[in-house]
Amino acid sequence: MSAPDKDEQAQQIKRKLGIPLDKKIILYAPTWRDDDYYGVGDYKFTLKLDIDRLKRELGDEYVLVLRTHYFITEHLDTTGFGDFVYNESSYDDISELYLIADVLITDYSSVFFDYAILKRPILYFVYDYEKYGSVLRGFYLNMETDLPGPLLKTNDDVLAALHDLPAVTQQYAAAYQRFSQRFNAWEDGHASQRVVDTFFADELHH
Repeated sequence: MSAPDKDEQAQQIKRKLGIPLDKKIILYAPTWRDDDYYGVGDYKFTLKLDIDRLKRELGDEYVLVLRTHYFITEHLDTTGFGDFVYNESSYDDISELYLIADVLITDYSSVFFDYAILKRPILYFVYDYEKYGSVLRGFYLNMETDLPGPLLKTNDDVLAALHDLPAVTQQYAAAYQRFSQRFNAWEDGHASQRVVDTFFADELHH
């Protein structure tokens, strides 16, 4: 994701997925909820994101790429949204989806750590924030202070942020920089090279 030709790669990936080259991409990658099932091995998932409204208000400029948990990807019916939604939950390389996305919407998933390398906007749609924090799993980070983007609890909040991404980017610029320095300081495209150089320095110099 730090490759100098990442824009060209993104165009190739869009072509492979059949996504119009003139459309921006919202990547929605929500966390799997442990309590979201009918019975043992019988999973369910209801998208809380209002896709109808997204399409209505942003469909001229954006498409939505979905990346959900493999447990429930077969249960999602997106046929009613035409060419606005691309369900890529089974796509083999999520880093390629990061590369084409102009903005990430997630919640408590770790995907935002990797996506943040791109320095693009991240929105957190946390409609069940209190329940998730106190009942389901809890948090490893301080969600109020450590994240490089806003906590949004309603679809109104999400749409408002998407309609004014430059303002969101500006508002969270300092938080984004702190987050990147804390978690992604070594992610410059040469991390593997440094590991090899460190572990095999003697062998490489003989």
